[in-house]
Amino acid sequence: MRMKDKVVAITGSGSGLGREGALLFASEGASVIVSDVVPGRAQAVAQEILDQGGAASAVDADVRVEADMDALVSIAVETFGRIDVMWANAGIPEPGFGMQPLAESSLADWNNIFAVNSTGVYLAWRSAARWMIAHSRPGTLLATSSAASYNAYPGFPMYTASKAAVNGLVRAAALEFGKFGIHANALCPTHGMSVNFALPSDAEVLGKSYEEMQPWDPDHRAMPLRLDQPPLIRDNANLALFLASDESRYMSGQSIQSADGGQFARTSIIFPTDLGQDQDITSGSIPDELRDQINR
Repeated sequence: MRMKDKVVAITGSGSGLGREGALLFASEGASVIVSDVVPGRAQAVAQEILDQGGAASAVDADVRVEADMDALVSIAVETFGRIDVMWANAGIPEPGFGMQPLAESSLADWNNIFAVNSTGVYLAWRSAARWMIAHSRPGTLLATSSAASYNAYPGFPMYTASKAAVNGLVRAAALEFGKFGIHANALCPTHGMSVNFALPSDAEVLGKSYEEMQPWDPDHRAMPLRLDQPPLIRDNANLALFLASDESRYMSGQSIQSADGGQFARTSIIFPTDLGQDQDITSGSIPDELRDQINR
């Protein structure tokens, strides 16, 4: 039981990665405070945990609201006696889900994306850290960032910027809170993310990744790694479990790519995959300007 006796609060855990993480953490012995901004979602997940013999409580909370994040910590303490892990997971995408050019975006959208994706992490972490420091309790601050924080997603400029801000906060929090025994890390998913992220907030919670929603052919995917099963939401939740457990107790300030399938092993220059030792690399499909650089 990797999370035995730990109390974990997870924002945005009524669906997607947060829900998967709540179920996983509970199965590993954690007492989980499930929170979500959509009424009823947190309660449904908490009931799933209770039905499986776990310990859970549900809270309706908006990560943009300071009082809600303070209340989330207070409820965790009142219900289970303390808080050991705050996982700031809640996030929202761009309006139009990648179809809106940056030049046509609005300041209101920018502010809202940052309020949820960046400020929401700050408020959740600050509330948890204040309690941990005041009660001399070491703990874990965890965030869901994104692979977009390293490589920009086309059509998601504001989302990309907000997630890069999270990575900066991870480093700063690790530096400042380390003396209290508090470590801060983030996972940066690439694949295996919830299809609900692209759906309206009132849509049915499907519990599946994008890749699970279509026929899986590993030979027709962008990732170099070839496996018979598509990436699952659980593949990302497993990294969150590691970062929240004592197994990572000396890791802090890290933003780690998860379920990338080898994409972060690539260079920005895509060479032919059938390049052999006897092949003239100055011929074939390599662009002229790159061939000129190689020949110098």
